[in-house]
Parts: sequence; structure tokens; C-alpha cells
Amino acid sequence: MKNDRLIIFDTTLRDGEQCPGASMSLREKIEVARQLARLGVDVIEAGFPITSEGDFAAVRQIAREVKGPIIAGLARCLPKDIEAAGEAIKPAGKRRRIHVFLATSKIHREFKLGKAKEEILRLAVQGVRQARSYVDDVEFSPEDASRTEPDFLVQIVTAAISSGATTINMPDTVGYAAPQEYGAMFRHVMENAPGARDVVFSAHCHDDLGLAVANSLAAVQNGARQIECTINGIGERAGNASLEEIVMVLKTRRDFYGGLRTGIRTQELVKTSRLVSRMCGFLVPRNKAVVGENAFSHGAGIHQDGILKRRETYEIMDPQEVGWGLTELPLTKHSGRAAVAARLRHLGFKMTDADVNAIFARFKEIGDKKKFVYDEDLVALVEGRITELPHMFSLDYLSVTSGNQMVPTATVRLKKAGKKAEVLQDAGIGDGPVDAALKAIDRLTKTRGKLMDYSLRAVSQGKDALGEVSVKVDFGDGELVPGKGASTDIIEASASAYLNAVNRFLCNGRQKPQKKGQP
Repeated sequence: MKNDRLIIFDTTLRDGEQCPGASMSLREKIEVARQLARLGVDVIEAGFPITSEGDFAAVRQIAREVKGPIIAGLARCLPKDIEAAGEAIKPAGKRRRIHVFLATSKIHREFKLGKAKEEILRLAVQGVRQARSYVDDVEFSPEDASRTEPDFLVQIVTAAISSGATTINMPDTVGYAAPQEYGAMFRHVMENAPGARDVVFSAHCHDDLGLAVANSLAAVQNGARQIECTINGIGERAGNASLEEIVMVLKTRRDFYGGLRTGIRTQELVKTSRLVSRMCGFLVPRNKAVVGENAFSHGAGIHQDGILKRRETYEIMDPQEVGWGLTELPLTKHSGRAAVAARLRHLGFKMTDADVNAIFARFKEIGDKKKFVYDEDLVALVEGRITELPHMFSLDYLSVTSGNQMVPTATVRLKKAGKKAEVLQDAGIGDGPVDAALKAIDRLTKTRGKLMDYSLRAVSQGKDALGEVSVKVDFGDGELVPGKGASTDIIEASASAYLNAVNRFLCNGRQKPQKKGQP
């Protein structure tokens, strides 16, 4: 790897998905992984295989199907973890990596692990050596490196390198470090650990104090040549360093960062951001740098005047460079199946004939209700198809009555899957039409969900825009189950999103929560 080339290690599907309420199904993870490959990331950390059968299966399928990036699996320095990671990434062939980690800070050693330094060193050496028995590419992370004593950090990094680690990641696990001290930590270790010049050093920063991107860049200025980041900065607690921000900082300010470059196809950034947002149900804030809807909006008259005279007066990046303003001409209800299939391929989706048929049927329904079907509408239909699970219940009929002088009422009819399809119908009243519909669904499905989060957004422009609803529901066990639905009718979209969450809960399609305390 050339010294001016920065490795982008994407951990959206591992650290990003650990964020409460952000879990994705197998199909959703596959689509995100494919888009990450199109984006041009160097490494995809696909998951933590030991945590659940679902996570193991997702890592294994990504390793089998996604070509291009290295596929990494996370493991603690424990034999069973490393064995699971090795098996899960095996289909990736030579493009595979095992990422092992072990807590090293004093507070973690004493209160989390209850182990002395000597035992930590022994476990690190043992873990790296076992990982090397599966793959040639091994990454080692001393967890909570930024709060680890400098001399001990040098000692354990030296031990990991001598045992066969090819990448050393020094994470700011709890977002505690300041940029200057985080950069100094890299410089100290790289100057004092024997063999440091023979491995790649990596930064993995959390955003608890809003410094994840700044800390990552400080590490790069002090010799790190890999950054671990996530799309939209999602992740544990306040999140991780944001991939799109890091990439555009380096591209926009190459003069300051010594000509460092990445292999990222920046025109895919907005598309990737939107896909991850929809798959995990986390909306992108309007003021989010690079990919937020306001990132290239100008309200002040002085700014507008400057932009009209010369874009660079108030825009340091070209919006098209990151994927804004690239929407194609919209389809209409008269467009045929071949045109829809061609547009799906253009948008980067790999769909089976059955998928295309199902999406085309929904496309026709929507085409009858609105004049144009935009790329954003089509993407929402695709993502609706991706998020589908084997239906225990499907929405067959919905009717609501509501007003400021009447009790909101909803009549819902569901089809229950089985050898003999069953049709169930009930009505409910509530504080509003959405509340009434969800209560009727609860009775019909014999569940009792508590709506913890609800968001509604217009997918495209116009009064007839497709409305996309994302919900997070607690069915009594404290875990948040996501659900998504889209329709030109926001009540129908709300009922569909809630029913999607019900099906996830009943079909056990959600992933088990990840173990805490990871880098």
C-alpha cells in the first residue's frame, strides 16, 4: 500500500448495526454490503459472527456474494470467537480478515476483565496466533487504547506484531481523546514499537464528544493509514467517525493532508447514505455534513448572490461530486416492465425476476396515483421489497374515519399466512387514525407493541409524493424492532410499517443485540 493511499475500513454492518434500533435483516445487510462495494471501500467489517446465528449467516453470505473489498469478521481474543469468524469469512477466499480485540486500559483490565497485564499479553498473543492459523490478514485492536498507559500500549502492540498481526488498530473506544493527544499516541507507539514500520496502523474513533472525525484525521497526520468509519456516522452511543465526512475532508483539503487519497467513488456517497438510512431506520439530519439535505442549500440573500456569481464563493465542494442532483428523468404509469428493470440496474440493484415482478406491480399501483415515479420512489419500492420478511400477516384492507369533531376509528383486515389462508378483521379507536389502526392490528395479531419512535418523510417532491414511515416498536422485552412502510397514503404507510415490525417480531427475524465493550 502506497504511503499516500488511505485504507477505508467500513464498519457500518458491525459497529453501526450495534446501535440500538439499527439492526438489519440478512437481505438488508447484503444490499448495504453491495452498495459499499460500489462505493469503493477497501474493507467491509461484515459483523461479529459469534454473537448469533443470524450474524454468522450474514457475514458468511456477504463473504460469498460481495466481490471487491476485503471481508472482515470481528472476534474477541477467545478461541470460539476466532473459530466462528474464521469459518464465517472463509467464502471470501484471499479477500478475508479476522479482526481480534482485547481490552487493555487500566479501568477495563480491573473492572471489566479482572485480569493482570501479563494475562492480557498472553491472551493477545494467543488470539493473534490463532487468527493467523485461519488467515494471513489479521488486525489487532487494544480496546480503549486511548486510555491505556503508553508503555503498556507499546508492549502489547509489539507482542501483537511479533505474533503475526498485519494491522494495528488503536481505538478511542469511548470517545475520550482529544485530537492532539490521540495523534501523539500514534506517534509514540509507531516510534517505540519494534516492527511498527511493517504493519498498517488504524484509527477507530467514537463521537461521544463530537471529535471522532477530528481524532481520525489527527491519527492520519501521525502515520495511521487506515480509518475505521461508518456511513452517516452511525454506531454505539453517539456513533462513529463518519465515512463521508472523512473522505470529503481528504479530497477537498488534499493540500493540507499531504495529497492523501482514498479509493472511494464519491458520487455514490449520497446514494449510500440514503440506503443505510432506510435500511436501519435512522433518518439523516438535514444539517448533516456532505449528505444532509441542507448541506448545499443557501437561504441568506448574500450567499445566494455569491453562489449565482461563482459557486465556490460559498460551496467548497461540488454537490454533484458527492451524488446530489443526479436523478434521472422520472418514469410514468405508462412505462413498461423492461424500463423499470433497466432503471433498477442503473440504480445498482441486483434483483431476481420475482423481485422485479413484485416491484413492477407496486410501481403500477403508485403510477396510477401520481403523475411521475421518481428514482427516489423506485428506491423506496426496492427497499420495501428488501425489508419484507416471510409474512405471518399482510394488510388486505384499511379504512379510517377521523376529524376534529369525531372519535378516530380504523377498520383493518389482515390475511394470516398458513396452509389455509385466514382472513381476520377488527376495528379500533384511538387518539388519531394511526393510533386506531395500530390498536386494531395489535388485537388481530395478538401482540402488544409500544411505539417508541415514529418518523415520516416524503420520498420525492410534490403533493402526491410517496410517504415513507419508519417505526421502532418495543413488544415488551426492551428490544426495539424496526419496521418500514411506504404509500401515497400516510395512514396506510403507518399501518404497513407497524405490521412489518410485528412480522419481524413474530418471525424472529431481528438480530440479537451485540455484546457491548467492542472497539
